[in-house]
Amino acid sequence: MLFDTHVHLNAEQFDEDLEEVLGRAREVGVDRMVVVGFDRPTIEKALYLIETYDELYAAVGWHPVDAIDCTEEDLAWIESLASHPKVVAIGEMGLDYHWDKSPKERQKQIFRKQIQLAKKVKLPIIIHNRDATADVVQILKEENAAEVGGIMHCYGGSVETAIECIEMNFYISLGGPVTFKNAKKPKEVAEQIPLEKLLIETDCPYLAPHPHRGKRNEPSYVSLVAEQIAELKGITVEEVAEVTTKNAKKLFDIK
Repeated sequence: MLFDTHVHLNAEQFDEDLEEVLGRAREVGVDRMVVVGFDRPTIEKALYLIETYDELYAAVGWHPVDAIDCTEEDLAWIESLASHPKVVAIGEMGLDYHWDKSPKERQKQIFRKQIQLAKKVKLPIIIHNRDATADVVQILKEENAAEVGGIMHCYGGSVETAIECIEMNFYISLGGPVTFKNAKKPKEVAEQIPLEKLLIETDCPYLAPHPHRGKRNEPSYVSLVAEQIAELKGITVEEVAEVTTKNAKKLFDIK
């Protein structure tokens, strides 16, 4: 069985054919997925989905790109949702220096507040990091994020930084880019980081793995991520599936 730890089935790209998408996921053994909400509309849709489908869980948080729009009321609402039995994480949160919609200082402020919120409700966190590694790691340390731990989502950094994050109680999650021919860093991470510290994800509808690169991604393609990790580690796909699923269940406290 496979566990896709990061999906956006709440995105409009799945409005027309969600049932078929979920059917294809089941066919390849994807029996659990975490739908990530990162603003009011996507969180509301995630909540609807987890109450409709048994295999879906949710993470609720605020995306760094939209940090400028996040209010104290939004954070209080996210905190109130943490008690939902199928809300298993806070996020995605973090820093994104690629887009300039939200000033860096505002991003850092909302990031810190969400870490503090997660510690209060005792849920792990899901980290979005784009072009901001040093600041992300520094804030995780300063806020003692190790207390709740979590996921470095769609990790694209170095092995050295991955080890640093693991030491702070984080799992390293690999997605479609690990299958790209020129993706040196994700492949090195897949080879060198112990399987017990890895998770798999699609981040669908984004970042589809080879040979679907550039097309809409979907949860069934997480099997391609598992296959690539198995090949790089010289182990079976079954072992990758078993251990990464066990890791996810442990992190999200799913029995």
